[in-house]
Amino acid sequence: MKTPYRLKTGIDSYCFHRLFGEVYPHQFKKEALFSMEDFLAYAKSVDVDGVSLESCFFPSFSDDYLAEVKTWLDDYDFDRVYAWGHPDGLEGGKNLKEFDAMLEHIHHAKAIGADVMRVVGSSLMFRFEPHEPQLEKLAELFKIAVKEAESNGIKLAIENHIDYNSDELLGLLKDVDSPYFGINFDSGNFLRVLDDPVKAMEKLAPYVMATHIKDMLPVPGISVDEWYFFSCVPTGKGLIDNQRIAQLLVDQGYEGFFAVETDTLHPDYAFEEFSVVSKSVQQLKNISANCQY
Repeated sequence: MKTPYRLKTGIDSYCFHRLFGEVYPHQFKKEALFSMEDFLAYAKSVDVDGVSLESCFFPSFSDDYLAEVKTWLDDYDFDRVYAWGHPDGLEGGKNLKEFDAMLEHIHHAKAIGADVMRVVGSSLMFRFEPHEPQLEKLAELFKIAVKEAESNGIKLAIENHIDYNSDELLGLLKDVDSPYFGINFDSGNFLRVLDDPVKAMEKLAPYVMATHIKDMLPVPGISVDEWYFFSCVPTGKGLIDNQRIAQLLVDQGYEGFFAVETDTLHPDYAFEEFSVVSKSVQQLKNISANCQY
């Protein structure tokens, strides 16, 4: 009997960036670091359907290691997204060395059994530079990249990485014009560029191939021009209507998973990664259950 359709849940490994060793200046480093095995075991313990694995936390890209990761993912029966591009991706189209690296990572995505690869066109580091020439160059590069992706059965999903708004990304999608190029929708990053995440999803839902679901609150005492003025809280405790975002995905027949992702935690939840993620996963399950199918 066919399993009824539902919105699946997942976790992006960036939730534990501090435990993997990437520590922001306003954080302290954890002495006992996470491994890929630790993350996957945790994801299984909270009973999610899928994981998004940040390539920046892979200790190796050898054939043997990638095959081992695929075995772990298969054993856990996880849906999977391979996430490339942290922190600055293609730097608005200026970094051709990273473009070559991105093409190589398409093969890594295939090796772990992913059929979607998150990619990054730019970042907050370039957000105040003129966007039009960036987007023109990115369209040129992604028109090339989707050919490599298609030949490997991989779809490229560009994330709004505190760089472009939904209208700009919609224009980029139309310029590239490929079923192998879509969106990794980050609800929190749209808020950070003052683009309503619900309105963004209304525009982009037909193109969404992967998600990063954040909930956020402003941090008292932090300047509004700091990227972490909006910081992460457990899903359901912040400003973002993720229930409406989920329903828009369901209405579109989205087949991926609804993946919690956190970066910097709000001071009310500082250094509580496990608690925030587990609460968020439970809320995502509640959101899924409350969707109209």
